[in-house]
Amino acid sequence: MAIIVEHDKRKREILARALDVFTEEGYEDVTFQKIADRCGITRTTLYIYFKNKHDIFLWSIKQLTSGLEKDLLALISDTGLSATECLRSMLMKILDGCEANKQLFAVILVYLMQIKKSGVDPQERVRRRVLHLRHLLSTVFIRGMHDGEFKKIKVKETNELFYSLIESAIFRLAVLNQDSLSETRDILNLAISELLADKTVNPAASD
Repeated sequence: MAIIVEHDKRKREILARALDVFTEEGYEDVTFQKIADRCGITRTTLYIYFKNKHDIFLWSIKQLTSGLEKDLLALISDTGLSATECLRSMLMKILDGCEANKQLFAVILVYLMQIKKSGVDPQERVRRRVLHLRHLLSTVFIRGMHDGEFKKIKVKETNELFYSLIESAIFRLAVLNQDSLSETRDILNLAISELLADKTVNPAASD
């Protein structure tokens, strides 16, 4: 068991350092040897953990998104937060992560363009990576309606709206080279306010 734990620990350390290399040099310029050098190990040792640079890159992204999902799950599990507070905190946490990994998104963009040229559908690759994230958002939308905080909404369409705003934020960072997502934060807060049930309506008046 100790050997397995040590193996997993070393793998996580390699992924963290490899992600730095990808961010600094871009996907095309990174080599297996450069990753091995950054980790202070030989190529032979690196092959024990990963097959190639593509394998390392995908695992690096998975580790990053898994960390974000863990934070979002913690927010959902916090019973002290209302659905509105939970949704707002989740969205701001996502934008914080986007801003912190601005360079990485530029690398991912190049990677997606490369796999498209090779005949792979980049949309399908992205969809699989964000499926859990979208499920978490839907969970909060449903909870908000159940608790009476949110008006009756179409969950799928609402999910698409908020996810599109997140995609727009990533586009601003990776393509337009913006450093701040303050405008996106304002738009998301406005979108959240549109979900809220109208507390001023007198239920008796609608009978």
